[in-house]
Amino acid sequence: MSFASQSFLTAADAPAPPEKIRTVEGITEYSLANGMKVLLFPDASSPKVTVNLTLLVGSRHEGYGETGMAHLLEHMLFKGTPTHQNIPKELQARGAQFNGTTWYDRTNYYETLPATEDNLEFALKMEADRMMNSYVKAEDLASEMTVVRNEFERGENSPSRMLMQKVMSSAFEWHNYGKSTIGNRADIERVPIDRLKSFYKKYYQPDNAVLIVAGKFDTDEALKLINKYFGTIPKPERKLDQTYTEEPPQEGERIVTLRRIGEVPVVGVVYHIPAAAHKDMAAIDVLESTLTDDPSGVLYQALVKTKKASSVSGSLFALHDPGVLRLMVEVVKGNDPQVILGIMFDTLQTVREKGIPAEDVTRAKEKLLKQYEQAENNSSRLAVELSEWVSMGDWRLRFLYRDALEKVTPEDVKRVADEYLKENNRTVGIFVPVEESQKVTIPQIDDVAKMIGDYQGRETVAKGEDFDVSPENINKRTTVKTLSGGVKVALLSKKTRGEEVNLNMTLRYGDLQSLQGKKTASEFLPAVMKRGTKNRTRQQIEDELNKLRAQLSISGSPGEINVAIKTRSESLSSVLSILKEILREPTLPETELDVLKSQQIATLEKQKTDPQSRAILSVRSQLRPYPESDPRYVPTIEQEIERIKALSQSDLQSLYENFIGGSVGEIAVVGDFSEDEVYAQLGSMLDDWKSPAPYKHIPAEPHAIPGKLTEIIIPDKANAFYFGGLTFPMNSNSPEYPDLIVAGSVLGSSGLS
Repeated sequence: MSFASQSFLTAADAPAPPEKIRTVEGITEYSLANGMKVLLFPDASSPKVTVNLTLLVGSRHEGYGETGMAHLLEHMLFKGTPTHQNIPKELQARGAQFNGTTWYDRTNYYETLPATEDNLEFALKMEADRMMNSYVKAEDLASEMTVVRNEFERGENSPSRMLMQKVMSSAFEWHNYGKSTIGNRADIERVPIDRLKSFYKKYYQPDNAVLIVAGKFDTDEALKLINKYFGTIPKPERKLDQTYTEEPPQEGERIVTLRRIGEVPVVGVVYHIPAAAHKDMAAIDVLESTLTDDPSGVLYQALVKTKKASSVSGSLFALHDPGVLRLMVEVVKGNDPQVILGIMFDTLQTVREKGIPAEDVTRAKEKLLKQYEQAENNSSRLAVELSEWVSMGDWRLRFLYRDALEKVTPEDVKRVADEYLKENNRTVGIFVPVEESQKVTIPQIDDVAKMIGDYQGRETVAKGEDFDVSPENINKRTTVKTLSGGVKVALLSKKTRGEEVNLNMTLRYGDLQSLQGKKTASEFLPAVMKRGTKNRTRQQIEDELNKLRAQLSISGSPGEINVAIKTRSESLSSVLSILKEILREPTLPETELDVLKSQQIATLEKQKTDPQSRAILSVRSQLRPYPESDPRYVPTIEQEIERIKALSQSDLQSLYENFIGGSVGEIAVVGDFSEDEVYAQLGSMLDDWKSPAPYKHIPAEPHAIPGKLTEIIIPDKANAFYFGGLTFPMNSNSPEYPDLIVAGSVLGSSGLS
């Protein structure tokens, strides 16, 4: 927009006059045709006039890489426009007191000048001009960035300020209230000028601005000037999206420790509280005053008067979205900050349980009402203060707050203390002074391409063959044999990428009768076998497998042990030697069994409150109505835990000695290997290892289970899980089995099925 062109506007082009919306206690709200709001507060007793332009944009509105942008832009708007080249100098020439400030929800620019019509017109014209026409130039950014960085570094010099910044960032995991308005150093130093301009053009528009004029002025004349300079700004075509991030409730105390060079320990705590517009805000404000007031506050009495702390302070972050109640304590040197926190939390717990004496509540209310009235009697102060209420949601909240404050009772204070001063709702900060900096600076890489240079790499990994995966070709290429001991072997040798080889083995043992009561031992035995042999400890096994670039896993269930190996061709023989030790010479170390038992019990304890685990277990147990001693029985979580606790090393030793052997099973090997060599090594591993007990397959019998819906209520779980199943007489040998597999894939093998 160019103000030079505005003088040529015709009567037909002139904007509609401001529309009066409402008047509350001497403050009148108007609306301009372009969406801008105006608040006028005439005060004939004042010799001055204050103009306050408030933009409803702050650090809450910053995106990724934009931290500190709202504040940086505030600085940039003092760098001039084509019409006002040196704004600070022009303001000083008129004897103005002026400033600009940025907070979470807003940015404001205000000046208080001697109350003349010329000064009022100057201020209105200048504010309208810089709202739309500020330079926002790269060269100004370069110079102003150093000013803002200096402000950032001044803040870094204050341990209390840095502690609170880190506490806030921990208290708010998702909402931008967790990011300091001053911003991140890298964002401040590197922000592109185009990003800053886009931010300016997006938010510095009349529909996102509230103009406040207070002091000595003529209302009609002020409205004419406002409409002349602000009303002629076109209404933006863009639609301004509102922020929508909502911070979820905390589910546990968070603790932040800051260690920096310093002398005086500091502790701080913030409690989440509602947004400023909430009905509890006045009572929370009274609560804060009764906690920290000098000298009557309960925390002051408990900490400062006892000479454990030098000061206690508090404040409310009353904001557009839910904010925090902040409490800070400077600890007298020599006192343990943890002890101070203990006293602090004990005191707050007493307030939750017993409340605050009525006389202290009255004292706090009178203090807050005094501050309220003093601001109301100073039109310049009120004009600036209204920025906060506007950014909270509506300027009239100021009056609603006063009305609510007058009605606050001791019962209200106790209620909000009990509601919000909870352990789960707090984030604690502890500043621990140190003599030397202990921070770890992580090195950055500026140019990855330069770092890599002309690196060429090593020899190309073996690519493997173009293999036809049709069933016919697989059958053609597969060699099927039976070891002399009885285990069946399928060998498919082919060239693979990286000369990889995969082996799967299943060894079978026992029958339905002999495995009664041995379900838990059958499930634990394979894992314990891998954790120690006559020649190797668990660590030695893992180290050797890592050297061989091999994976070896072993698991089991009643009646079978399953082994899976993935390795390179050159390592296969060595890996099979390790497997032979695991299978033939396990020591079944009791210490390792205890570790596995502890881990499995912990997993089961977690499953007690997991909807998915509970649902699946419920269905499985209903579809398998076997006796408790049957290896097919599905125990409850509680039963499983008791079984694991009762399991002993002797149970595993007995199962191994009486059942495990190499007489029955299947082995499949696929990859880059010599069939003859592998077959021979497998024979050496298993042929002379006879199973002590006969094997007979344990079938999963179909049962006529009536349909049933089971609802499992688990508190504090937002997401429900559905799981269903049925049984019918079919197994993998049934002719319809392939059809069933395809049908299952169509119905639910993926999220798109």
